[in-house]
Amino acid sequence: MDNKIKKAGMLIFTFSCLVAFGQKVSDYKYIAVPEKFKDFEKESYGLEGFLSKNLTSKKYVVISSDKSKWPAEVGNPCNVLNAEVLNTSSFLKNKVTVQFKDCNDKTISEAKGGSSIKEFQEGYSDALRTALVGISSSNPTVNLAAVENTQRVEVQPVKESPVQTQTKEAAATTFTTSTATKFSNGKLNLQKIKLAEDQFILADPNSSVPYATFKATAKKDVFRVKLANGESTLGYIENGNIVIEMPQTNGDFSRDVFTGK
Repeated sequence: MDNKIKKAGMLIFTFSCLVAFGQKVSDYKYIAVPEKFKDFEKESYGLEGFLSKNLTSKKYVVISSDKSKWPAEVGNPCNVLNAEVLNTSSFLKNKVTVQFKDCNDKTISEAKGGSSIKEFQEGYSDALRTALVGISSSNPTVNLAAVENTQRVEVQPVKESPVQTQTKEAAATTFTTSTATKFSNGKLNLQKIKLAEDQFILADPNSSVPYATFKATAKKDVFRVKLANGESTLGYIENGNIVIEMPQTNGDFSRDVFTGK
């Protein structure tokens, strides 16, 4: 009973301290804005230009929705968010919804705004301005889908001297020295991808959602973990292995052990 109470307490602590690790609009640098929004094809009311100007003021790089016009520095299409403005007006109020979708057409953010101004030209612009208030300025971070695509690139091996080989093998035994390494629990083969000094993920190359996201705690080799299904728990390094305390329906925890390959 005491052991269950301790585990429950650890889980509650995790929930209170954990931050969200999902992709946000501010994680991106490039946003594609179409020439015409689908709901405003007959009359745009200048919304495309209004959105572009607002995003530019927040340090985003606005590009065309036509991929053939993208600058070379964009690189992977998954580095770009696609913006769309929907007309969600009611009888008495001009309202819009701004959607931002990733390269897999998944909506990662949706912002709504309304205006009591009845004139369409001013009303829709005012509604869009209201919707964009909560969108943070661009602060690009590592994009998982782009990283996964990079990991699939095959690199020809370079012949190393015996000293270089020994040094490389020694470094491989240290968990934090590799940016991307492979781990398996016997059923799943995942990549460990280092995002920052205090953050890494275990990812399936065939999925756009990390299997687990790890954030360092004040205790060495102990991490707060966010699972793909949204559950939060703890993880730690044990003898070079990555161990995740997996929550069970009865309140207990099982050990999911990933060994380096």
